Amino acid sequence: MSERLVVIGGDAAGMSAASQARRLKGPEELEIVAFERGHFSSFSACGIPYWVGGDVAERDELIARTPEEHRARDIDLRMRTEVVELDVPGQRVRTRDLESGAESWTGFDKLVIATGARPLRPPLPGIDAPGVHGVQTLDDGQGLIDSLERTEGRRAVVVGAGYIGVEMAEALLNRGYEVTVLNRGEQPMATLDPDMGRLVHQVMDGLGIRTVGSAAVTKILTGDDGRVRAVATDDAEYPADVVVLGMGVVPETRLAEAAGLPLGVYGGLLTDLAMRVRGHENIWAGGDCVEVLDLVSGRERHIALGTHANKHGQVIGSNVGGGYATFPGVVGTAVSKVCDLEIARTGLREKEAREVGLRYVTVTVESTSRAGYYPGAAPMTVKMMAERRTGRLLGVQIVGREGAGKRVDIAAVALTAGMSVEQMTALDLGYAPPFSPVWDPVLVAARKAVAAVRAEG
Repeated sequence: MSERLVVIGGDAAGMSAASQARRLKGPEELEIVAFERGHFSSFSACGIPYWVGGDVAERDELIARTPEEHRARDIDLRMRTEVVELDVPGQRVRTRDLESGAESWTGFDKLVIATGARPLRPPLPGIDAPGVHGVQTLDDGQGLIDSLERTEGRRAVVVGAGYIGVEMAEALLNRGYEVTVLNRGEQPMATLDPDMGRLVHQVMDGLGIRTVGSAAVTKILTGDDGRVRAVATDDAEYPADVVVLGMGVVPETRLAEAAGLPLGVYGGLLTDLAMRVRGHENIWAGGDCVEVLDLVSGRERHIALGTHANKHGQVIGSNVGGGYATFPGVVGTAVSKVCDLEIARTGLREKEAREVGLRYVTVTVESTSRAGYYPGAAPMTVKMMAERRTGRLLGVQIVGREGAGKRVDIAAVALTAGMSVEQMTALDLGYAPPFSPVWDPVLVAARKAVAAVRAEG
């Protein structure tokens, strides 16, 4: 007798899990039913800013696998179908067809929860006015593009200066808009320390993107036609023909919470190393709806990234399919860009190190992406943090031009391995003048960090 796997969510984690489980078990052993409330499956939300900005020509280039392709592999993917109730003791889910409104129950032997995250959209006056857009789904992206093409004015306001905010600022600038970014914090990119965020701020201003710090939005102002005309803060109004919200996300776990499943301090589902929901033998969860172990701080944290979601799905699918796999945790690596400025970080910020009681030293170095005499050498700033007593690497942040961002991967590997900054100085990295100075900027920072640790005794 075959078992039934039910998957809630048809994007990265959910469909990776379903696909991996199908590789391991055929339809005669495992029936797979997946529910997705949207119009698209297995798409890259991370690519939406680049589609909006014109770097990606067509929407469908962001779709990794269509519903029809999943169904061809014996995965019963039901689109525009929302799971509205989870009955854990009864091992069943109640679904609603969003086109017809019809509801029904579906039983499961095994369940995967991959409900993702939902964007923060505070109940501000006017926030639902025409011309105000989020950018979480392909439908959102298409709606924004349509709005940009219809709007006669050329003034855009981006609310929020995190990854989505700076990427959307670039996209709108590429479309010829006059862009203002409003940020609650003093500096953009709160995932960086303020001194590194200040570098991003300076470059954004130099690119013509007006970046306003300490600017908490209080309301969206509309014109006589009901469409957005400005964004208001406590002390100013910023004219806008279009507004893009990039205020961050929170785990979409309302369904799981109502069912009594365990949540962490950030509202994400808690799982074990096999991505099984704690205390539940036949329920797994992955993607943006879970909290994961930070290997540097030793605490749980919520990080919404497609890289993690796909890995979670692979682990879940392997375990559901009869194999065994684990997801040990993360070090918090992320990379982005605004125009030609690359922004990267991994590990802890100073604030996070203090919160977990770590004593640390920090160093900052200025270097170049190539040998200084080689054409195209571009400046970069590397900030490194190490534990004061042991010299253990705690975090790295990089801001620079071409060739800067992906250098953070060196630090990510070192963090995962638990290396000290002294051990890092012996890393055998590739060198040739077109690719790096003879001492790579990350290793220059490591050498300086070693000296700082020794100076602290």
